[in-house]
Amino acid sequence: MKREISFNVNSQQMKLEVESHLRLIDLIRDQLGLTGTKEGCGEGECGACTVIVDGKAVNACLYPALELEGRTLITIEGLLEEENKPSVIQKAFIDNGAVQCGFCSPGMIMSTKALLDKNNDPSDEEIRIALLGNLCRCTGYVQIVESVKAAASQIRRKS
Repeated sequence: MKREISFNVNSQQMKLEVESHLRLIDLIRDQLGLTGTKEGCGEGECGACTVIVDGKAVNACLYPALELEGRTLITIEGLLEEENKPSVIQKAFIDNGAVQCGFCSPGMIMSTKALLDKNNDPSDEEIRIALLGNLCRCTGYVQIVESVKAAASQIRRKS
């Protein structure tokens, strides 16, 4: 059964018909063509599919697409600045060596954005808690935590 939903994605208003069983990850990748969001485990364990819905980091592989009705969605593509330049967070991840194979990066970056939108001066513990649901097999997390701290510092300087 299909139902029409209206929502905002990356500052663009959308209206789509979706199947009642559709997951948000499938809507993002297959219907919207936004392939920066990755599916790793499909069970909400790895965080590769993390996106932001109404300011909260969620696993798109577990989130029903119908629940997007009337909400605001931000994907990794929505972080790019003018002229497709990386955001402060994306640049910090690049500059601090937090991007290795890159598969976990979109989810890590989106979890970071959700954290820094609420707290632009997080402690190391707050950073680690915010990133708990995101798994990385390459970096060992030190560079990721350093990237979050660097991005937070940049954001504080801008405000």
